[in-house]
Amino acid sequence: MEKKKAAFYNVMFLIIGAGILIFLLMAPPESTVKLPRDKDHIAFYDMPRKEAEKHCSKCHGKEAGNPLPEKHPPKFRCLFCHKLTKAS
Repeated sequence: MEKKKAAFYNVMFLIIGAGILIFLLMAPPESTVKLPRDKDHIAFYDMPRKEAEKHCSKCHGKEAGNPLPEKHPPKFRCLFCHKLTKAS
């Protein structure tokens, strides 16, 4: 009886693992714009992320001239979505 129980758990583990793998493989590709590596943003590459995010609203906001889209998520975690680009 113990072997049947162990086999059942092994099969369930494989089915659940395969389901999770298929779910993750079906995820859409990353579509968020990466942080540009230009003269305006290069200074933020050497800062800790949370420190760099404090400066984003100076240029990106309603009053700053580069407004964010209306349905933009919370603005306090910019570098959570907008990843740093690798040096070329």
